[in-house]
Amino acid sequence: MANVQSSNLGYPRLGEKREWKKALESYWNNKISEEQLLSETKELRLQALKKQQDKGIDLIPVGDFSFYDHILDTSITFGIVPKRFAYDGGKVPIDTYFEIARGKDDAVASEMTKWFNTNYHYIVPELEDAKPQLTENRALFYYEEAKRELGIDGKPVLVGPITYLKLAKGNADFKGLLDQLVPLYGQVLKELQDAGATWVQIDEPYLATSFDKSELALFEEVYANFAKVAPDLKIELQTYFESLDYFEEVVKLPVSAIGVDFVHDHGESIEALEKFGFPADKVLAAGVIDGRNVWRADLDAKLALLERIAKVVPKERLIVQPSSSLLHVPVTKLSEPDLDGVLLGGLSFADEKLVELVALAKALNGEDVKATFADAKAGLDAINGSHHRNNAEVQEAIRNLENVEVKRDLPFAERIKLQHEWLQLPLLPTTTIGSFPQSPEVRKKRSDWLKKVITDAEYEKFIEEETERWIRIQEDLDLDVLVHGEFERTDMVEYFGQKLEGFQATKFGWVQSYGSRAVRPPLVYGDVAFTEAITVKESVYAQSLTDRPVKGMLTAPVTIINWSFVRDDVPDYVVANQVGLALRKEVEALEAAGIRVIQVDEPALREGLPLKRSRWQKYLDDAVYSFKLTTTSVKNDTQIHTHMCYAEFEDIIDTISALDADVISIETSRSHGEIIETFEKVGYDKEIGLGVYDIHSPRVPTTGEIQENIHRALKVIDVRQFWVNPDCGLKTRKEKETVEALRDMVNATKEIREEYKVTK
Repeated sequence: MANVQSSNLGYPRLGEKREWKKALESYWNNKISEEQLLSETKELRLQALKKQQDKGIDLIPVGDFSFYDHILDTSITFGIVPKRFAYDGGKVPIDTYFEIARGKDDAVASEMTKWFNTNYHYIVPELEDAKPQLTENRALFYYEEAKRELGIDGKPVLVGPITYLKLAKGNADFKGLLDQLVPLYGQVLKELQDAGATWVQIDEPYLATSFDKSELALFEEVYANFAKVAPDLKIELQTYFESLDYFEEVVKLPVSAIGVDFVHDHGESIEALEKFGFPADKVLAAGVIDGRNVWRADLDAKLALLERIAKVVPKERLIVQPSSSLLHVPVTKLSEPDLDGVLLGGLSFADEKLVELVALAKALNGEDVKATFADAKAGLDAINGSHHRNNAEVQEAIRNLENVEVKRDLPFAERIKLQHEWLQLPLLPTTTIGSFPQSPEVRKKRSDWLKKVITDAEYEKFIEEETERWIRIQEDLDLDVLVHGEFERTDMVEYFGQKLEGFQATKFGWVQSYGSRAVRPPLVYGDVAFTEAITVKESVYAQSLTDRPVKGMLTAPVTIINWSFVRDDVPDYVVANQVGLALRKEVEALEAAGIRVIQVDEPALREGLPLKRSRWQKYLDDAVYSFKLTTTSVKNDTQIHTHMCYAEFEDIIDTISALDADVISIETSRSHGEIIETFEKVGYDKEIGLGVYDIHSPRVPTTGEIQENIHRALKVIDVRQFWVNPDCGLKTRKEKETVEALRDMVNATKEIREEYKVTK
């Protein structure tokens, strides 16, 4: 009898200490050559493969590596490059590849948006005038490299053609493009088969979304074609992030294996399996280890689930794997020796998840893994029984939420008049979203402080000097509402995780957000409580330096939840409400200290939407509640701002209004103004800033481009409602480009004010 096999779906690209990021940025800054970049990243890639090999993973993914993003990789594999990048066929040069993602002087970057409901961003393919061609077989290159260098018969990973096209933009003929792509995919698969590949993983997460059942015919047609072209290649059709609405039909598609998420499925996958059964000629790749969170698996419970699955699918046709790629978690908890022992014992990063997978496969195969299971149980028992998860005061406050008022005293139309009276802002007020460049000097000072090379007083003096310098820069630029710059913060979520009880920051818990941008999501491991003021000192100091209003800057509960690794023993909304209660005290402390414009950012609200529309309303209602729990105790003349980015807002415009923020700023330039179409259809009754230039590109926009964006917005939004701001925070940008872009923004705004015969 064949053994149950273990498999992985993808491994983190960043490297344990962000070596991948450093190599990329060194290349972009002309510090290393293309040859050096290729050499350094190859070494990292092979290290990751060797680690999976040594840990005993049977089916090791290859081709999950990327120089930026796997969707962009798919685009260049098939020559789908926007015209503005002057691509004329053949293999796409690496500099063109990076320009698509980052932009260049005469060409804006392609749009970037969230990968389903994760905090990973992908580069959106542009299908206008697309003429697909196979430029290179990347999957074959990585397959042959792994085989040659390490003797690994790897499992090449591809993004499926239907998911790829569904994630793209452009008024293209979907079916026509699919018909062009399928033979090219077929060529990739045929070459892999000829090279000796046994398995290939084709990711179609679109199957886990809500879509019309008629679309299943596309999958039937496409995968029947692949089976015909490469009959000896075993295709694993991989789904993840949710259960399957059409489980019975999907498992019958013409492939060798179906990958199903048994973690983020709300228990529906096992129910569907038991109800509909499973084809006798297929393998079930069961995603039972959480690929998106960092908590240790309850191996006894996971084994029980697998045994339940095995009653339907014989063990010889069963693969044990994560619920998704491990791209979404840090590399190893061994990098965190200084963490509290109880917390450390409850964690499982990518490398530890590989161990869990192998242990479960061995258990199913009848091997002795009692020690591994006992260690897992002890670790979970310790953290679940700790005082961190049993804070009586916090739990009592949650039980008494019905007694907490979550409504502003006056409706928006009345309180905005009170705010205008004291703010005295011009038409089209200008501001920024919060952060200013975290220069090498800022990062070095923080590092020196953390290493105790400089004293607390020296570090605080530096932060004050940098804050004052940027207050003066903002005044010189003639911005209307200022920010303190957030120089004391490493990250808009991690910073709060360092200040609230129940959170823990890590040292090397890095995950990729977009391109080389890495974040360290804090660990929400216990009950969340406010202990002391978090942002008041810096905000009050900045306000003391200027007569112009300075915004207090906070991150809202749902974003903190969506950008953290949240404990999995209670529902997310309970944790969000704990955060909301804690931040409510921070908002009140800011107001009491004289900060009367407070921005509570919720950029991740849209990205957290469940993939199934049937689950949307509950999520949105919970999100609105936790936001209002944070913000509604302030006085009527205190102005509440919020910020959102990278999302399709039409679906949630009612929710945005329900937040009852006085001013909302929303990304619009990277999506080339498409959000404006939403306001043409539904309108908006509060004040709003649509980001007028893309901060994720080093390219400085022209005044004319910014004016075009403002004019486009003013066609559907009343000029008296409109604020002017960049798309997002400016933390990742350099000082020179930041100042130049903001100067263009202010100058563009002043010219438009003149058009409305209004001067400052």
